[in-house]
Amino acid sequence: MALIVQKFGGTSVGSVERIEQVAEKIKKFRNGGDDIVVVVSAMSGETNRLIDLAKQISDQPVARELDVMVSTGEQVTIALLAMALIKRGVPAVSFTGNQVRILTDSAHTKARILQIDSQRIQRELKAGRVVVVAGFQGVDGKGNITTLGRGGSDTTGVALAAALKADECQIYTDVDGVYTTDPRVVAKARRLDKITFEEMLEMASLGSKVLQIRAVEFAGKYSVPLRVLHSFQEGPGTLITLDEEESMEQPIISGIAFNRDEAKLTIRGVPDTPGVAFKILGPISAANVEVDMIVQNVAHDNTTDFTFTVHRNDYNSALQILQTIANEMGAREVIGDTDIAKVSIVGVGMRSHAGVASRMFEALAKENINIQMISTSEIKVSVVIEEKYLELAVRALHTAFELDAPAAKTAE
Repeated sequence: MALIVQKFGGTSVGSVERIEQVAEKIKKFRNGGDDIVVVVSAMSGETNRLIDLAKQISDQPVARELDVMVSTGEQVTIALLAMALIKRGVPAVSFTGNQVRILTDSAHTKARILQIDSQRIQRELKAGRVVVVAGFQGVDGKGNITTLGRGGSDTTGVALAAALKADECQIYTDVDGVYTTDPRVVAKARRLDKITFEEMLEMASLGSKVLQIRAVEFAGKYSVPLRVLHSFQEGPGTLITLDEEESMEQPIISGIAFNRDEAKLTIRGVPDTPGVAFKILGPISAANVEVDMIVQNVAHDNTTDFTFTVHRNDYNSALQILQTIANEMGAREVIGDTDIAKVSIVGVGMRSHAGVASRMFEALAKENINIQMISTSEIKVSVVIEEKYLELAVRALHTAFELDAPAAKTAE
């Protein structure tokens, strides 16, 4: 008998029919003798509907009240799923984050989990029940309902698995695992049987949308085996684990991530004095704009050109701030570009192989793709290129690093 935490996202429980299908899947596991804790999101589209309602009242709803409102989406789903299980003869009980006592800080709409009291869940499991828990939500020390931010149900699932010392946390979604890259871009993309937490964290932070970054961080910190599976298709999915031994024998690169939501800003002709980077990025950071890649070039006339990337949604606000900074510092000009994208190769195998970056650059050069910026870490290399070359770049790199799935054998 194993203890398994299963998390089902919004599309998996998007209708009564799908909730019934999920109940059937859970019943099979329960009949196999496993103890099951289920975490669910709101039905697909429900959170957006609730937020739209709030914005009909106020353009900037009070965060505390918004949390009270949007948390009701999961409350509906847990009750429906518990009903569907009970109808099938599977004893079940549903709990909100408050009832479980998922304690968070007080940062409404983006709270972080501090502690989970697992005693109530353990009592219900011992009584033979499947426990259905609302994802995405918790309660702060003052009893206020909080939410964990978009995708927070993944974090709830992993955190519960850690608190309960579960044998595995299974994330059910609309894909059957983690792929070498997006199959919609590269038809020959392969599903990975296994990937390390470190690689998955890089993939998630660089644009892969399969898992929420915080959930992967949590799983790695507490060594929770994490598996990504398709909600309505059978298959082994992808196991995310600490173990690197087998990965080192696999291809050097595990996957290729990309992000279209990038924008680039450059301030030119800044006097090259100590503290120039802080003078530029300090006000950007103070405006809660997250900076990604940074390049600084010092010219022969003792001035510097400073280039950095931000999320495209932050481009206009960052541009205004940078123009003010340029005037204050006597810089020559400020220029920006929103037609860029970031492409990254990721793999723990890079630690034991030389020449990975040059192989990447060679593959791009063969396609006449110009590299505008480069960023590296121990297990990834990222480049900024023109957005119009994004898909060509991903396909070229996928082939260059031998990630293409083998062609299907035809019958003789």
